[in-house]
Amino acid sequence: MSESVSYTAVLDVKASTVTFLVEALSELRDRLGSRAGTRALSTWAQAVLVLRWFVDGTRMTNLVRDNRIALSTGYKYLHEGIDVLAACSPSLVDALAHAQARGWSHVNLDGTVIAMDRCATPGPGRADMWWSGKHRHHGGNVQVLSDPDGWPVWVSDVRPGREHDTTCDKAHHGLIDGLETLEARGILPMVDLGYQGVSAHFRLPHKKPTWRKLFLSEQVYNRLFRAIHGIGERANALLKVTFKALRRVSLNPWRIGAITRAALVILHIEHNRPLPALKSLRGKAQ
Repeated sequence: MSESVSYTAVLDVKASTVTFLVEALSELRDRLGSRAGTRALSTWAQAVLVLRWFVDGTRMTNLVRDNRIALSTGYKYLHEGIDVLAACSPSLVDALAHAQARGWSHVNLDGTVIAMDRCATPGPGRADMWWSGKHRHHGGNVQVLSDPDGWPVWVSDVRPGREHDTTCDKAHHGLIDGLETLEARGILPMVDLGYQGVSAHFRLPHKKPTWRKLFLSEQVYNRLFRAIHGIGERANALLKVTFKALRRVSLNPWRIGAITRAALVILHIEHNRPLPALKSLRGKAQ
């Protein structure tokens, strides 16, 4: 091959976003006791590496070549960035308290399967644990809670792609009880038909019975419901469209939850959206 060709690229993020991540990484290095000059990259260069992976989906081989570091060092720095950002994301308690404090009329809960590169992994009953039969690809299921405008405010940890949304909800401690508490205070939890039977306090559209058509009142209700809940479904699209890293994850599938929470923090910082109980790493450690 002839000589390599270099070119200039622009990372489509605000400088304030990079600065936020730089400060979080600096706090991490202080906590770990990293001495000056012992790291292969500065906190700024590490922050840019992490954000390139999230926003542009740049391959790790390209990132380590551009920064002249080893592949293992590149993955180490990437996971550090994921962890410090995920540590800043709000907990479920914070998100529910935020909804109540702002007096929202409703919240939207919707699950999404993050695709990944993964070989078959035996699960219960010899079923492939990460294979989603609905989407016909391997992936991890995360539950996303969003505000009435369709902006995500909380992301759950990951569950195997084979699990249904109802199973995932029950696996996340406090999720169903927390949403039922909101409903008792006048904030309606809105979900789709995939959550049927999870809780009598959830609001969902009418399902057409096999023996009759929907009544006119039920049809009108469904139209109104979908008009309102449809706005909330943009939350998953915001995450997947903004971050190419979420379109297909090639890391350990159990990291998908942390990756999605980190993306949530970046999204809110980029758009200057108020995030419930945004934490710094130092505040988290204390």
